[in-house]
Amino acid sequence: MKTFLKNLSTIRFWMFGLCYVVFMGFSHGSWGQKNWTVEFRPGANFPVADMNSNTPIKTGLGVDGIVSYNFISNFGVYAGWGWNKFSSDQSFAGPNVDFEETGYTYGLQYFIPLGITGDTKVFIRTGGLWNHIEMENNEGELIGDTGHGFGWQLESGLTVPFADRWKIQPSIRYRSLSREYPFGNSSVDANLKYISLGLGVIWIF
Repeated sequence: MKTFLKNLSTIRFWMFGLCYVVFMGFSHGSWGQKNWTVEFRPGANFPVADMNSNTPIKTGLGVDGIVSYNFISNFGVYAGWGWNKFSSDQSFAGPNVDFEETGYTYGLQYFIPLGITGDTKVFIRTGGLWNHIEMENNEGELIGDTGHGFGWQLESGLTVPFADRWKIQPSIRYRSLSREYPFGNSSVDANLKYISLGLGVIWIF
């Protein structure tokens, strides 16, 4: 019951934030100016450190869905949801364990025109995370959950138009999330730090 209420509170927080951004978009008459985008971004994730001293993790895969809104042509905000999975042959919880990071991302984005044909731009995103890390055994059973907490990320790449309302966006991202697993009568650190190489596909509206 406590978990349900916690998730409900989180959902209500994000619904309020989304409604606020949509209201701002209407108030600025931006719907006809193509200031909104929806992005689908799959990627490969490369850990830069072990999760803890007893848990090395392998290269993982993930996917993100992101909605963004530019207040002006080259500056705006973004918010989204993502799922990233990592595996470990040997962990503090035993062999063959998977770790799944899921949750929300949000922040600011800035675009720098390159002054070349096609409106190609460099972009920079900086922001926060509200994520948790679930732990599953080799049978797919949930055996641990850190609960949601704050982390941060930094991302940069290129935005390249290829059709009227479509762009591709290759990027490199660094993420950091530190949480704790309840384990017996104590807890175990879970420090997830990784570099992600991804290719976003963007629809502009």
